[in-house]
Amino acid sequence: MAQKIRVRYAPSPTGLLHIGNARTALFNYLYARHYGGDFIIRIEDTDRKRHVEDGERSQLENLRWLGIDWDESPAEPGAYGPYRQSERLEIYQGYIKELLAKGLAYESYVTEEELAAERERQEAAGETPRYVNEYLGMSDEEKAAYIAERKAAGILPTVRLAVNETGVYKWNDMVKGEIEFTGANIGGDWVIQKKDGYPTYNFAVVVDDHLMEISHVIRGDDHIANTPKQLMVYEALGWQAPNFGHMTLIINAETGKKLSKRDTNTLQFIEDYRKKGYLPEAIFNFIALLGWNPGGENEIFSRQELIDLFDEKRLSKSPAAFDQKKLDWLSNEYLKNADFDRVFGLCRPFLESAGRLTDKAEKLVALYQPQLKSADEILPLTDLFFTDFPELTDTEREFMSGETVPTVLKAFKSKLEAMSDEDFTTENIFPQIKAVQKETGIKGKNLFMPIRIAVSGEMHGPELPDTIFLLGRDKAINHIEKMLETLS
Repeated sequence: MAQKIRVRYAPSPTGLLHIGNARTALFNYLYARHYGGDFIIRIEDTDRKRHVEDGERSQLENLRWLGIDWDESPAEPGAYGPYRQSERLEIYQGYIKELLAKGLAYESYVTEEELAAERERQEAAGETPRYVNEYLGMSDEEKAAYIAERKAAGILPTVRLAVNETGVYKWNDMVKGEIEFTGANIGGDWVIQKKDGYPTYNFAVVVDDHLMEISHVIRGDDHIANTPKQLMVYEALGWQAPNFGHMTLIINAETGKKLSKRDTNTLQFIEDYRKKGYLPEAIFNFIALLGWNPGGENEIFSRQELIDLFDEKRLSKSPAAFDQKKLDWLSNEYLKNADFDRVFGLCRPFLESAGRLTDKAEKLVALYQPQLKSADEILPLTDLFFTDFPELTDTEREFMSGETVPTVLKAFKSKLEAMSDEDFTTENIFPQIKAVQKETGIKGKNLFMPIRIAVSGEMHGPELPDTIFLLGRDKAINHIEKMLETLS
């Protein structure tokens, strides 16, 4: 590519970092790093009503946790700052004045109440809602009198861009191909500066992208309707627009509906995954595959591999499915292959908060590391080591109703009772189970499963001798006795 790649992630500090926004940041990051370009962080904080205290810090902190770095930001300024829109108001004002002077924009004194009443009338008449120029049909004298009256009433004006109704606004989208809008379908002259003097999103973003020399704008397809408005601003100011690419929406794999922040059954904020003890590499890997396919069968990639493989031509035209099961599988792959000290470090706060940071803590984490998909799971997985007797599911109860179950449990209980403290080791437990097989003639699933369920309350889990050893001989015997009481 001859053009210097400069892309940006421009969050509004209105909340925590959502999966969708994280994907936007990550794809821009991969695109810039793949082509040796620049990745810029810009804070779009002009929506003061929705501004959340500490929102900016939260966004950037979670991006760093994911493993995303950048070249310019409010904290690492380059030659194109400031990098917060609230610090660029004078810049926007200069271009607003330029458009007003050229007659390409004008001050509008229509009130919110009048706009709402007009929308109601249009809806009742079956018309498409749109702004109707308030000066329509006025003579110069009438217009001057109208403005004077509004000013005297203390009504503050907005500034609207004069839309070319016959204009055609099209672009070759990096993801979706040719897209075209006509000026008549925009909804009339639209506001570029609010009553409080702050620019609207679609105006400020154009000024910022142009002055920061942004070459490519990669964002979600909910921004497609914004693009023609932004192209109007580029046209009015005589600037060349960047290349646009709009990623498809993310849907919930279970419901098939758009991933909604109101869907409380799905973890959607990066902060949630941090708190639960997921590895950032797993989340990075998972998000990178939401709407992009590197080709081949492999699904596990390092950050550098994803940078090397990234190809914008492979961005999907179909909705990306957020599959929690796939994420958990991927996370488990990362955790079970991670350095033990790192995994224990993630599990430690959960064990400590539950009062389980005993001398067996490291062995328990090592035992269950292959099963973990997040560090917080160490608590339910190790419940049996800290409770009197595990609760059984209906399936487990049904299995334990087998006629040979009491025989196996009584025999194995006798073997444990006969073991000395010195003999009670992981290596010596399996031979005791085999001795029960020889003594009773019961083998396979009918031998191992009753013992596993009796001591752990689970049909599946880590190696049975390891589980029994960490549980302790006395506790294992106690669990078997209680199970026999239940069965009788």
